[in-house]
Amino acid sequence: MSSNGTSWSDLSNLRAYLAPFCSHTGLGLPAPVRFGPFEVVELDNGVSLDFAAADEPIQPQHYAFLISEADFDAVFGRIREQGLQYWADPRRCRPGEINHNDGGRGVYFPDPDGHYLEVITRPYGSGSG
Repeated sequence: MSSNGTSWSDLSNLRAYLAPFCSHTGLGLPAPVRFGPFEVVELDNGVSLDFAAADEPIQPQHYAFLISEADFDAVFGRIREQGLQYWADPRRCRPGEINHNDGGRGVYFPDPDGHYLEVITRPYGSGSG
């Protein structure tokens, strides 16, 4: 999985982009590690987000993360602390709310470059709600 939201003219701009991205998820992710043209942010279960500079604008993407209830509390706390907009739904019809789909909790919020991030505590289709 990779994400690259806008053009960066140099590595310092890319690292500036990644700093708030990692911090506002509230998951205590490690700092990115350079690997070839990528800045790699390691997630759980062998998954990474690989960021790279782009010469042209990138269309906003959607990234969903399955996290624990405790991590959801941390993420949602950070979202609120930083005054980020958030929604219970992908169409942004329910601003300032979270959802309880599949018996868990979920929320959508933008990353610093306009990509659409989602955190959920239950996999899609796993329960009632």
